[in-house]
Amino acid sequence: MTASSQAPLKYLQAYPQALQDQVHQLIAQDRLADYLQQRYPAGHQIQSDKALYAYALALKQDHLRNAPAIKKVLFDNRLDLTHRALGLHTKISRVQGGKLKASNEIRVAALFKEAPAEFLKMIVVHELAHFRESDHNKAFYQLCEHMLPGYHQLEFDLRIYLTYNELKASSFKLQAVSFELQAT
Repeated sequence: MTASSQAPLKYLQAYPQALQDQVHQLIAQDRLADYLQQRYPAGHQIQSDKALYAYALALKQDHLRNAPAIKKVLFDNRLDLTHRALGLHTKISRVQGGKLKASNEIRVAALFKEAPAEFLKMIVVHELAHFRESDHNKAFYQLCEHMLPGYHQLEFDLRIYLTYNELKASSFKLQAVSFELQAT
């Protein structure tokens, strides 16, 4: 199968064709899981909103002491790739006693409960960086790289992880359909 006839990798479309071809090769050789397991063997213990809040707060204190306070950090079951978001940062402003009061929230897709620890850190760093830089511009990515050296590689590998999860889910669906057809 040539590169042009391979199915597009929707999470990797912005990357050079040579990198996409390497990922296609890993898929064809059924080695995508091995690649991810070798690079990211450890999960994490952060499973509750309270633990996620403490984790995000510690990262904020290490890198963004002057950034606004975080009111809430939580895992959100409604965030997924159909909404094109793995994390959200919100700034809520309200008038209270003649003053403008702002609060900041971070919501992280629940899929990060099961993801490698490095991917959770990458998404939290990404959302924290939005407190200082609202747009995905050069300054934003420089801040992400400062807060988490190797950020760009982690973002790429996260996209491979998402591709793997999607392939795994579609394979499971095909197996289920095949099983149903055999049962009839």
